[in-house]
Amino acid sequence: MNDIVIKLIDIHKSFGNQKVLDGINLEIEIGKTTVIIGKSGGGKSVLLKHIIGLLKPDKGEIWIDGVEITKLKERDLNDVRKKFGMLFQEAALFDSMDVFDNVAFPLREHTRMTEAEIKGIVEDRLKQVGLLNVAEKIPSELSGGMRKRVGLARALSLDPAIILFDEPTSALDPIISLTILDLIKETRTYLKKTYLVISHDILGMFRIADKVAMLSNGRIIEYGTPLEIRQSTNDATMEFLRATKIPGFAGGDL
Repeated sequence: MNDIVIKLIDIHKSFGNQKVLDGINLEIEIGKTTVIIGKSGGGKSVLLKHIIGLLKPDKGEIWIDGVEITKLKERDLNDVRKKFGMLFQEAALFDSMDVFDNVAFPLREHTRMTEAEIKGIVEDRLKQVGLLNVAEKIPSELSGGMRKRVGLARALSLDPAIILFDEPTSALDPIISLTILDLIKETRTYLKKTYLVISHDILGMFRIADKVAMLSNGRIIEYGTPLEIRQSTNDATMEFLRATKIPGFAGGDL
């Protein structure tokens, strides 16, 4: 149990008559990169919102680092949320702030650090993502890939144990996508954080994943290494891999 940092037990969630999560069971290992894949609109973002307590399940338990969060009061839930950093799909930067202040924002909001201490951390995080030279630029002056990197620097600013990534390569061209994926892999290796990624870009995700969870019809239908998923004989998994043109999976000819 000590190597499991996130544990989902029989998670159900419906919105009106639409059942989105139908008995999710999943364990996320500490210090690994776990990727949740599945079709667009299949419930991946809903699942992510449950993990950080923005949504509560209709049924089931969510354990974060040994704490069951579904019945916590908001104050206690906020303490749990401090364990997380998040890179949003569109980076979600503040357009009115320059890059430095975007990365500094969580430190100013949630700590009592001096400006000198904040400056040191921000510069360190920007250096880690290769953007120390753009600290004074505003987000609108940056490319999509650069904005994603600033978003990663901000997600890392409070030194969280777990980083959540919501479609980190969305709206990026293939070359920039590979750069972002390599950066994710590199930072996870030397920072030794737990990374949880949701994406439908499975070809890119296989590049960074230690473990892959396949979400289909509201359930995790398979969980394993990228090689194990490629060799799947599950019909739903095979259909998804075939549709996304993944080479080398069982029953495929690509």
